[in-house]
Amino acid sequence: MNAPVVKTVEELAAQPEEFRVALEKIVISHAINELYGARVFDEPAIALAPTPYAKWLTCRVAMEEYGHHVRFRELGEQMGIPEEKMVPNAEKRPLSIFEFPLKTWAEFCVIKAIADLAEILQVEDLAHCSFLPLRNLSRMTMPEERFHAQFGKDFCDELLQTEEGRAEVQDAINRYFPYLPAFFGRAGSKNNEIYRKWGIKQRSNEDMLADYLMRVKELVEGHFKLKLPELPAQAA
Repeated sequence: MNAPVVKTVEELAAQPEEFRVALEKIVISHAINELYGARVFDEPAIALAPTPYAKWLTCRVAMEEYGHHVRFRELGEQMGIPEEKMVPNAEKRPLSIFEFPLKTWAEFCVIKAIADLAEILQVEDLAHCSFLPLRNLSRMTMPEERFHAQFGKDFCDELLQTEEGRAEVQDAINRYFPYLPAFFGRAGSKNNEIYRKWGIKQRSNEDMLADYLMRVKELVEGHFKLKLPELPAQAA
């Protein structure tokens, strides 16, 4: 079937329930994870940043991540999603990547470099969504996500100038990277099948993960000249 192009929130009410529920899942997930990520990584990183300049840019990252939550929550409210469903709760837990215990500046720089690269792929996909309010929100968010990934890359580059810094960045990659394949969801996901059916997403979880692994390898091994750790077979 050809997915309908829905131009406004008002038009969404006339669409099939499966389409509306699928969109709600996407919006809820983004609202929850943008808020949780800002709380557990971006805001604490301000104290870890080593210079006033680094703190200034980290404050910008935190501000923009909180802003992403606000935008997705506002769209969700327009769609009729209760506010309490768009914050972390027992029913809808944040992504497992947020269970990583952030303790150092190098860890934060690695998170921005390789996790926000993963988020860019997701936003790229939603930038062609059949629900235009979500498509437009994704396109509005993209420059900020690209800035966050560039922030991580630039500050990793700075750390890599010393042997101690290279060891810290490599160690952070070794410990954090294994969390990331789960970010793309399970292979053969029923939800993803529904998202593609309705034109909400364009690519399968497997395709997205394969693309990500190619891009992150280019960054870590091609640019940083470090080693990307092997993943368990089920993760890769």
